[in-house]
Amino acid sequence: MSPVDEILAQVPLGDLAARLGVDEATAEHAARQALPALLGGIQANAEDPAGAASLAHAVQQHDSGLIDGGVDLGQVDTTDGDRIVGHVFGEQRPVVVNQLGGLGPLGGSPGGGAAAPGAQGALGGQDGSGLIAKLLPILAPIVMSYLAKKLAGGSAGTGGLSGSGAGSGGGLGDLLGGILGGGAGGQSGQGGILGGGLGDLLGGLLGGGRKSP
Repeated sequence: MSPVDEILAQVPLGDLAARLGVDEATAEHAARQALPALLGGIQANAEDPAGAASLAHAVQQHDSGLIDGGVDLGQVDTTDGDRIVGHVFGEQRPVVVNQLGGLGPLGGSPGGGAAAPGAQGALGGQDGSGLIAKLLPILAPIVMSYLAKKLAGGSAGTGGLSGSGAGSGGGLGDLLGGILGGGAGGQSGQGGILGGGLGDLLGGLLGGGRKSP
């Protein structure tokens, strides 16, 4: 199971759709666009040696319990989520939002799985960007909780890290590399998670000294 599918399996799509003011198919499609971007952006930060250790610390500050047994969206701190998104994407945030908001349905959505039925034409233009802008701060704390669980050696498909590796930026970098299957530039193994254009954009974040969430 892909990391996107693992995360979405714990997210109540009906509640997410209600929070966003859209139908479930649109909410799922948007989440399948946003989650790979968040994971890729976090890995771009982890590739920067100056930010890797602080990123690992930030992940460990998030409660892995948020994602255990299904996410209660009422417990998601979107203020924290907004801060995470800002740190992950930095000045590229509007570009990422617009890129994601302009992505129409794909034959296979980023992160695996087909585009959700009924989501045809759901994203695109200003409305799509607005939806993504609202969605990212909801998903960001969930992603951090997911990574915290992985880093602590929790269950789920890719396995976690424990011991000395869990406390280091290198441990997080290895974990993210295993999840995404390659560098954060959208090349090689990660090409299946990030589309080429978005992969290239996130690849531009590498070495940029982004502050970690």
